[in-house]
Amino acid sequence: MPVVRFAGRAVECPAGANLRTVLLRARLPLYNSVARAINCRGFGTCGTCAVRIQGAVSEPTAVERWRLDFPPHAPEAGLRLACQVQVLGDLDVAKHAGVWGQRDEPAPPPKRSG
Repeated sequence: MPVVRFAGRAVECPAGANLRTVLLRARLPLYNSVARAINCRGFGTCGTCAVRIQGAVSEPTAVERWRLDFPPHAPEAGLRLACQVQVLGDLDVAKHAGVWGQRDEPAPPPKRSG
């Protein structure tokens, strides 16, 4: 089973699993700021689940290419939408700052309630 490393944790998942689903089921901080409440729920239209990925994943979908081709994203940034990615092997995933995860700096740690 592939291992996804994200936010200091490692999670196993079946090959072919959707990356967004894997991260959310593991309660990992995929979304920044208001995007936690306001996102497209995996349809690929909002762009808030953008992440940097190293490892074996599926090719970009048409929806993903479309969304990453306009602001605040830029195709040359090399980001992927977790909701459109199938995990094909071990991955290292990083979330960047900004509501859309588009800034070229690490995302701040999520705030803990309590």
